[in-house]
Amino acid sequence: MNKITVIIPTYRRPEDLARCFTALKQQERMPDETIVVVRKSDASTWEFLAEFDASLIQFLPLTIDVPGVVAAMNLGLATAKGDIIAFTDDDAAPHPDWLKRIEQYFAEDGNLGGVGGRDRMYLDGTEMVQGERDIVGHLQWFGRIVGNHHLGFGDPREVDVLKGVNMSFRRVAIGHMRFDERMRGTGAQVHFEIAFCLALKRAGWKLLYDPSLTVDHYQALRFDEDQRNSFNALAFGNAIHNETLALLEHLPLWRRWVFSTWALLVGTRKAFGLVQWLRFLPEEKGLATQKWRISIVSRWQGWLTWRHTHSQRSAWAEAVPAHRATQL
Repeated sequence: MNKITVIIPTYRRPEDLARCFTALKQQERMPDETIVVVRKSDASTWEFLAEFDASLIQFLPLTIDVPGVVAAMNLGLATAKGDIIAFTDDDAAPHPDWLKRIEQYFAEDGNLGGVGGRDRMYLDGTEMVQGERDIVGHLQWFGRIVGNHHLGFGDPREVDVLKGVNMSFRRVAIGHMRFDERMRGTGAQVHFEIAFCLALKRAGWKLLYDPSLTVDHYQALRFDEDQRNSFNALAFGNAIHNETLALLEHLPLWRRWVFSTWALLVGTRKAFGLVQWLRFLPEEKGLATQKWRISIVSRWQGWLTWRHTHSQRSAWAEAVPAHRATQL
């Protein structure tokens, strides 16, 4: 019998974690192992776990001292015993068929290295973000990442990147891979999924996104510099650094040059190039200039991080298990 491990990094959100546990208890296909990674200093979560009725769902708590989601997820990966490793957030509630359908997808297609789906995002825990997007998790040829995982609709499709709140991987595909610890940030570490997913793609594995494979994502308060609804210069720069680093690591040489040129001259609303600065300058004025400066500096810092550590990471990438069709 195949085993499924669910990994949940958590920090100071016991009420959200309780809701996540309730959703896992209601799974049509129960997890064989549930790992909860908790910071040593997180007294409120440890108190909750000590009082939680373990008969509702059995879980393995792991203690970590290092801040950031990457270290927590890597600790979970190092401990997990499942043939399928599924990730979700403490502020998410997977739908009852979540694990059952993940297992079915891996069983039906031995070429799949990863499976993910839609996270229905709720603002302030009540109002669901509306909209539909056909393009999801796509890396465009010049280096722009199109996310939209929370707005996907239609048929299942192959993608380049999955989203951390709703993603799963085949154990034999990821082998001893770990999430990139060069990611900046003390909490969310935005864009940590990019390098991991692109490494699997480069090794020949497929990543599947199914919009009907769903978790409800309640977007709880973050206890770090990255606040969802307000601008923070450090969080803004961290995200750009992380995206730049991940793309430089996995794009071929000519596409690195294209990406660098596009990023500096054009960019996006979340990472300004010259065109985006001019676009937002009339509306945001000094804030637009600040975002542009941070964007340029953070792109440069991402390049420096990549340049200084590229050789050792290249050796790591070579160790990613090559694709081989397999059945669970």
